[in-house]
Amino acid sequence: MPSNPFANATKQLENAARLLNLDDNVLEILKNPKRILEVSIPVKMDSGKVRVFKGYRVQYNDALGPFKGGIRFHPKVNLSEVKALSAWMTWKCAAVGLPFGGGKGGVIVDSSKLSNGEIEKLSRGYIQAMGDFIGPEKDIPAPDVYTNPQIMAWMMDEFSKIKGYNAPGVVTGKPLEVGGARGRSFSTAQGGIYVLEKAARKLKMNPRKTTVAIQGFGNAGSFMAEILCALGYNVVAVSDSKGGIISSEKRKTKNEKLQSGNSKFNSLDIKSVIKFKKETGSVAGFPETKTITNDQLLKLDVDVLIPAALENVITEKNASQIKAKLIIELANGPVTPEADIKLEKRGVVVIPDILANAGGVIVSYFEWVQNLQNYYWDENENIGKLKKIIENSFDEIWSKKEELGISARLAAYAVAVERVAKAEKMRRGL
Repeated sequence: MPSNPFANATKQLENAARLLNLDDNVLEILKNPKRILEVSIPVKMDSGKVRVFKGYRVQYNDALGPFKGGIRFHPKVNLSEVKALSAWMTWKCAAVGLPFGGGKGGVIVDSSKLSNGEIEKLSRGYIQAMGDFIGPEKDIPAPDVYTNPQIMAWMMDEFSKIKGYNAPGVVTGKPLEVGGARGRSFSTAQGGIYVLEKAARKLKMNPRKTTVAIQGFGNAGSFMAEILCALGYNVVAVSDSKGGIISSEKRKTKNEKLQSGNSKFNSLDIKSVIKFKKETGSVAGFPETKTITNDQLLKLDVDVLIPAALENVITEKNASQIKAKLIIELANGPVTPEADIKLEKRGVVVIPDILANAGGVIVSYFEWVQNLQNYYWDENENIGKLKKIIENSFDEIWSKKEELGISARLAAYAVAVERVAKAEKMRRGL
């Protein structure tokens, strides 16, 4: 039976609640989404036939501020997944100290089979259905899986038409031309880099001797691979939905030996891999590499593993086969609670998604602030502010981890849940 994402999210919350000795009344509130919206979106297709798509928006908690979270277009979108993602957004925003609650949206659709015009109609239809429940002071959507800045521009435009005035702050992740934030395109990866660098120093890893495998070569994964290579890390394997690659083996001279801890594989030429994927649609088949599956990539003997695709890829079944010393969760919910237990027993350090991939929502927060005040910062200022927030958050969470002798995930949840719980108690007089 496939893992239930919302059940996993609830387990993670309950683990933190036990550690905090959280009041049962507050826990009951935090275990349940505030609002669940399900809508039907009719779209007149290019053929003239009308298709109706099912869409969701889960508004989980707004004790700290307006709901915030992405919208994904994916054929496997389901309510359990959207509820889980909205919960994780709640804890993510709280973990890094943003004045946001958590929300998430999704549409059940294979957008690769739609024309550009049909995707625009679907995007505008989603906003028409959700318009009364979102807004700069209520709920601020953003891009997610298979949505992008152009889709955000259509959504912002549709909301502005409904309201009768320009409202750029209704969504983030927009193109620069319509109020987007400089640096937003690579901010999730950049935040992950800052977190990885901090964790690597704690674990005394030398970048030039550190090998990395990345599952998921979309926007976040490809940017992260490129930045890591520039920093001297050895990215030896990457994958996307169509398959993965691992670099060719190193050749040794008669007197040469690989240093202890070094990979027997060369680093990939990531810029060439990115170019190859743009031309062919996948990393699979890149010259002078060995083809591997996504599952095989997870089990490679590397120092750092970065799941950057979908949730529930490291489970109770394959956790014992993970060889990496450090896992950076660039995806949302890639490690199940059962897998967490096994990994922790084996000493594998997992930097949780609610910290590791928070770079995107941090720069989205900057975008929202800039939209509201109509005053815009340059890229250096945005990225500089991102670095300060995420590194300070890492330090706070790592201190909690060491102080209580707990995992990084439990420490991050303890910090986040305590902030939301205090806000709930103060607002409700509990």
